[in-house]
Amino acid sequence: MHAAGGGPATMAKVARTKVQTAVRAGAAVRVETPGKPVFERLVLKLSGESLSGPHDSGIHPETIQGIAHEVHEIRNLGVQVAIVVGGGNFFRGTRQKELNIDRATGDYMGMLATVINGLALVDALEKAGCHTRLLSAIEMHQVAEPFIRRRATRHLEKGRVVIFAAGTGNPYFSTDTAAALRAMEIKAQVILKATRVDGVYDADPEKVKGAKKFDRITYLDVLQKGLLVMDSTAISLCMDNKMPIVVFNMNVPGNLKRVVLGDEVGSVVTAA
Repeated sequence: MHAAGGGPATMAKVARTKVQTAVRAGAAVRVETPGKPVFERLVLKLSGESLSGPHDSGIHPETIQGIAHEVHEIRNLGVQVAIVVGGGNFFRGTRQKELNIDRATGDYMGMLATVINGLALVDALEKAGCHTRLLSAIEMHQVAEPFIRRRATRHLEKGRVVIFAAGTGNPYFSTDTAAALRAMEIKAQVILKATRVDGVYDADPEKVKGAKKFDRITYLDVLQKGLLVMDSTAISLCMDNKMPIVVFNMNVPGNLKRVVLGDEVGSVVTAA
């Protein structure tokens, strides 16, 4: 794995936290310096529902502004940030059954919903002071640039936040899989999976009292236990390419920055 800018980053000799320890085998990190980010380039996976805040659907202004502020903070640390956003706050491709819509058609509808969210994120991030580019896997030149891997990398190198919309551009693939794929393509060092809970559990902690949290878990255990970290295609892709995943609670202010600085936040999914 290469660091941002094309050259290999120096591996930290002594990992300061479990995050650094867990990812060092599968991702390049910066030399350990207190107060400095441990990742140079990352992919942040946001669900569409995370943008709706306390509501069941749509976009909640305070919530998206808060996300933009957190991204702006880590961008100011020198971290290159790419975001993959879902569209479940408007439409989920899995709803095609109840609406009697063809699966492929439903998936394309979901992809278009991610573009709406991407545009909203662009606006919020620009207002927060981040230069941002929206790249879509489905070409729509009036609102977004087409996804071109080298162009995306160049935007990141210039300090711009890049938002990947429209998933992979193909039906039958989720935005989780899109996040894994884009992370490989841009040579990110980690995927940060933003959720409403503080890590990976053996059951839904919002529904099951006493659910056990895993500070660290392997890709195989996630697949074998059927844990809802990311879908199986995304987990398999990360496993094959040794891409670490950090699952954390985005609803806690400052958590994103804590993860980037290497604090013990959330759960880490790695090969071993």
